[in-house]
Amino acid sequence: MFARVAIAGVISTLFVALGAAPAAAAEPETPSKTIRIDPSYQQPAFEGWGTSLVWFANATGGYPEPIRRKLVDMLFGPDGLNLNIARYNIGGGNAPGVRTNYMKNGATMPGFWSAPPGTTVADKDWWDAENPDHWNLDADADQRWWIDQIKDDVDIWEAFSNSPPYFQTVSGYVSGGFNASTDQIRTDRVDEFATYLTRVAQHIEQAHGIDFDTIDPLNEPNTSYWGTTLGADGQPTGGRQEGAHAGPALQQAVILALRDKARAAGMRVSAMDETNPGIFMTNWNAYSTEARAAVDQLNVHTYGTGSRTSVRDAAKASGKKLWMSEVEGNWGPGTTDYTGMLPGLGVATRMIDDIRELEPSAWVFWQPIEDAIPQQAGNGNWGSIHVPFNCTAADTLATCPVRTNTKFDTIRNFTHHIRPGDHFVKVDDPSTVAAINTSRKTATAVHVNTNTADTTVTIDVSAFRTVRSAATVTPVVTSTSGALIRGNPVRIRNDRATLTVPAQSVTTFLISGVQGVDKTEPLIRNGHVYRLDGVASGKSLTPDTAKTTTVLRTPTAAADQLWSFTKLTGGHTNQERYEVTSPATGKRLTVRNNALVLEDTVPGVPAGPVSSGGESEAETATAGTTGADDGGTDAGAVVRNSAAVAGDADPAAQWVLSTTGDGTWTLLNVGSGRLIDVTGQATADGSPVGTYTPTSGANQRWTVTDETVLRTDDVAVHTVPRLAPVLPATVSPVYRDGARGSLPVVWDLPEERVWRQAGKVRVKGTATDPLGGEHRATAVVTVDTFVRTLPVEARTYPGGRPQLPDAVIGIGRHGGRAELPVVWEPGTYDQLGQVTVHGTATVADGSTLAAAATVTIVEPVEVDAAADDGVTIAATYTESGYSTAGLRNGVRTEKAWSNWRSGTKNTTDTITVTLPAERDLTRFVTYFYRDGSTASFPSTLRVQVLNIDGTWIDASPEITVGSEGSPIVDVPLSVTGPVTAARVVMTARPSGYITASEIELYAKAVPA
Repeated sequence: MFARVAIAGVISTLFVALGAAPAAAAEPETPSKTIRIDPSYQQPAFEGWGTSLVWFANATGGYPEPIRRKLVDMLFGPDGLNLNIARYNIGGGNAPGVRTNYMKNGATMPGFWSAPPGTTVADKDWWDAENPDHWNLDADADQRWWIDQIKDDVDIWEAFSNSPPYFQTVSGYVSGGFNASTDQIRTDRVDEFATYLTRVAQHIEQAHGIDFDTIDPLNEPNTSYWGTTLGADGQPTGGRQEGAHAGPALQQAVILALRDKARAAGMRVSAMDETNPGIFMTNWNAYSTEARAAVDQLNVHTYGTGSRTSVRDAAKASGKKLWMSEVEGNWGPGTTDYTGMLPGLGVATRMIDDIRELEPSAWVFWQPIEDAIPQQAGNGNWGSIHVPFNCTAADTLATCPVRTNTKFDTIRNFTHHIRPGDHFVKVDDPSTVAAINTSRKTATAVHVNTNTADTTVTIDVSAFRTVRSAATVTPVVTSTSGALIRGNPVRIRNDRATLTVPAQSVTTFLISGVQGVDKTEPLIRNGHVYRLDGVASGKSLTPDTAKTTTVLRTPTAAADQLWSFTKLTGGHTNQERYEVTSPATGKRLTVRNNALVLEDTVPGVPAGPVSSGGESEAETATAGTTGADDGGTDAGAVVRNSAAVAGDADPAAQWVLSTTGDGTWTLLNVGSGRLIDVTGQATADGSPVGTYTPTSGANQRWTVTDETVLRTDDVAVHTVPRLAPVLPATVSPVYRDGARGSLPVVWDLPEERVWRQAGKVRVKGTATDPLGGEHRATAVVTVDTFVRTLPVEARTYPGGRPQLPDAVIGIGRHGGRAELPVVWEPGTYDQLGQVTVHGTATVADGSTLAAAATVTIVEPVEVDAAADDGVTIAATYTESGYSTAGLRNGVRTEKAWSNWRSGTKNTTDTITVTLPAERDLTRFVTYFYRDGSTASFPSTLRVQVLNIDGTWIDASPEITVGSEGSPIVDVPLSVTGPVTAARVVMTARPSGYITASEIELYAKAVPA
């Protein structure tokens, strides 16, 4: 046997003696998935897609007309990326006499100032904003050329700064400080910096006839990226672009200085364009109330992807609009790739993840146009368009070639079809986003298939209120076969349409003829009751014994684990508000002094209990609410939406629910801006539950399960003539998600005479739910003399165990049929062929009948047992913002799990897969994720399985993991007998961390 390590599509083989060969692989089957689009959870109206201008505009604005015109059309033209948002960079500018070629090509931005003759880098106190001789408002001709070319295509403009002018910095250089981790903006020049930005922005507006909606004075401020190194001649040799470190205190000073000046100039302040959501939250949590109020729009980059949902929740808590204002990436095979799909799949996956987790109102690129020369020299794939940044006036498109990679194509799958004014909605597939256009009665979904096989996709539109008879789904596909290839429409039948998408492709599904929200679709409905289970603990939110606060408890059927939600607003947005009440106590969840408490809905007057049986399938809108049935109402942020709240509801008792579509939710308190949080990430029974600022931790996410009993399932019982049946003490309740659990039942027994002859008797009963609600129950009793059983069939593989039924069908003398419990004799299944297994079935009167099962033993195939229902995956440590749940979602290229932590890194970590039943395992496959340029993989790993005695035993030797590409480590397992769990034990590289995309655990199975 051998362990296979596949790296960046190239497979190398390590031969390891591990015993017998694994089961044969299953016959190739087309993977399939169903994508359900849910318009009951709508993001605000989307503002659009954009880019920063800055370097590429500075480099190309002076190019010959054919070249620069082509570039303009490729970004903002209808056949290009079709962007509608532009961010203009207000350059700082280095001192006279400073080298202009030490930063990246295009990154040396001119400042809008004019220094007196003889000024040097040492002269930093000369500038006077009121002296017209100190301004050069004609600067930056090349970036400004772009403004005039695109202004008719741009709906929203933002101005931003990477660094103040050199004379407002500590080091005297716009490329950063001599210590990249110390504040670089002069505290005594903060007010002048704000003046500089607003004056330049106003001039650009007047000179070019545009309006800046927002202005951001900072860029990735709380990082160590921005540093300047001087050579022996005193000239800078290091520093790649303009940048200025600013810790949270200095950030606030800059924002407050800019606030009034910007507003007086008709602009709003945006901030802080931090490099990733985690550092953004560090900054934001440190801001004062005044500083937060001064920020009108939150801007974040996603060069790191953890904590995206924290920024989402922080934006909702603050009532601010949120932009994903910058990202790019080097997705690819390790070489510059103009034809392969990896760059296109990478950027499309990032777009989907950002939209699902951040819920931004705009999504903006850093630089779609990149310098071809360093990209090709460094095997890079940044940008979607490559052109040399050193072309001259004599060049042509032949000598200054413009090339695109597949990003250019897959981006257009989004930007051509999801447009400003559309609303992103909830989707249950992590590889898909969807948006609706209420005026056109259409929906658009974009799906990324990273699999190396074609995939059958079923689009489910049953959540819409109306699906017209002529509704269709039209695919627009980008793959290695071509870009944006439009397929034939597929008719939607029974709310579904099924299509096949190519391997490694991005497909846009254009859905016509759908609108509104089906009345049964919203998860939260008035009159229903719910269970809130912690994602990290699996335990239920429950009032404590004093009924004053909440704790975790092991899930039971107790009434105190149920919660009712009263909707206070009337739309279908992602910012609807609810009051959450415990029906068992009559108290509501409220936050007082940041503590989660239970208090009477009206002081001194507890609310009355409600039944866990729903009174109506329709949701009743609260008086005074707003919103239309088709969900077209725009979603305001939490604070801005307060006018739509019914009555005089206390914000401290109002809650907003948010989800990525993965079935888990955060609960945000409107009054405090904090989330329901299991204190200390505890998981034990009785652990306290409170509130905390958003962290994206699993201890802040909850599954919300509708526990409203809709009806009960009929029960089937049998007896023989003249014998009263034994009726069950419980029946199965039917909930929104199907039948599960049990309810006690009391039967209204008929007279004894009904059992005297063969036939069917229906017995009525009353079942009682945990809150005292009563529900009709029915037992269907078959009365007959049973004389034989029907044979059954099963299959297994050599050495396997057939799944024989617990009951067989008994046939009565008068034609009655009933399930009879059966006990099977042991069988031997070690050879291919057929085996007859005998059993004994028992009738209600204690008599027995022979039973038989024919078991066919076939060659086994391999299936991924990790993808089965009931499987759980856990890790010894997971970075906040990530989850092991993503390791079994079928996406092999996303950053699903990470063990990164600040400071000392973990030397080892373990990922464990626990199965719901015993399986004969064959292989354990781990898809690792390359985190940027970091080899974020273990140095070695080994696989272990859980022995019958509860100990872990090795099922493989130690495997060395390569450092190139994104390793796929496929480890055959040496296992004797079936097991219920396996784990991969990973040893980190020195000072390194580990990121992974997917876990697959293969087991023997019978062919489908």
